[in-house]
Amino acid sequence: MNFFTSKMKKILAIVSIALAGSLFAGTAYTADVCLLLPENVNPRWEKQDAAFFQKHMAEMGPDISVEVLNANNDTSAQQRQAEQCLSGGAKVLVVIPIDGEAAAIIADQGAEEGVPVIAYDRMIQSANTSFWVQADLRASGRAQAAHIVANTKQGDTLVMLKGSPTDPNAPTIYHGQMDVLESLFQSGERVLGYENWTQGWDPAVARTSMDQALTKLNNNVQGVVSSNDGNAGAAVASLAEQSMDGKVPVSGLDCTPAALQMILTGEMTQSVWRDFNLMMESTAKATVALINGDSLDGIVAGFSPANSAGAEIPMVPVGFYNAVGEEGVAYVIENDSSISKGDVCQGQAANTSFCSG
Repeated sequence: MNFFTSKMKKILAIVSIALAGSLFAGTAYTADVCLLLPENVNPRWEKQDAAFFQKHMAEMGPDISVEVLNANNDTSAQQRQAEQCLSGGAKVLVVIPIDGEAAAIIADQGAEEGVPVIAYDRMIQSANTSFWVQADLRASGRAQAAHIVANTKQGDTLVMLKGSPTDPNAPTIYHGQMDVLESLFQSGERVLGYENWTQGWDPAVARTSMDQALTKLNNNVQGVVSSNDGNAGAAVASLAEQSMDGKVPVSGLDCTPAALQMILTGEMTQSVWRDFNLMMESTAKATVALINGDSLDGIVAGFSPANSAGAEIPMVPVGFYNAVGEEGVAYVIENDSSISKGDVCQGQAANTSFCSG
């Protein structure tokens, strides 16, 4: 994204907030902390991330009030929610931006009012972003691509279902994938048959892309490099219509119960798991420390690569796990307190040896 486009997004964001403010001037959220979720298309935000944050905040700061708000993929709504939280006296904002560029106005407004803004999972493209909580997503992208390469052969055709173009994580994942794939595409060892971004990470958009890919390529597809589980599920549904499900390796990210079920049935072959509990525990620790004026030593470690504002943001880093096969499913169930074996052993997955044994 060039400088002009970035500046225009920020100008439009300011105008959007000004208009929203005139309509909602009398509304304010009075919590000490606001957690701003991006959407409800992916169930993880409310069922996992938000639930973990509320749990850890209740344990670490029982006297600190928390408000959880969901913008439902509306950048104007997210900016308005942030403004209303600031107007209500919020002391910390934890933001999962819909659009990292547009959300820069949130960090900038927070800085003007002396309120730290923590970018959770997705980077906010502002020099005023206080902290970034994230795993190494470029390495995650490399893991996805390496899995597909390992399960295809020379000359095979791949489809790439990339993430949302407004999510700053999506190009990071894509660049990791291309670390592995670019030279293979150039040499012809693998063929890039089709690629597309998925606006809003919407599985319906990914499904359309996969349908188009199969039509364009006359079903000549041997691997799908999918950037998350929602895209992967869409790819599997499209492949199933052509009786190709279970025959084509498909990657993912998030290790949702639905993805783990598809790994057990062989329809999906890999997903990257990040410990959302640990991510939110670290976020809660940072939030409580900021409110209490305590040291962040042991919480913050190092800096992010420079964001589009040219700023290296203090990092709250977490690791990731490459989940493949029954062993991968078992690992996630054992280590993710939000997912049980009963959650996974539903539908067709209940008939697998993992669930029936």
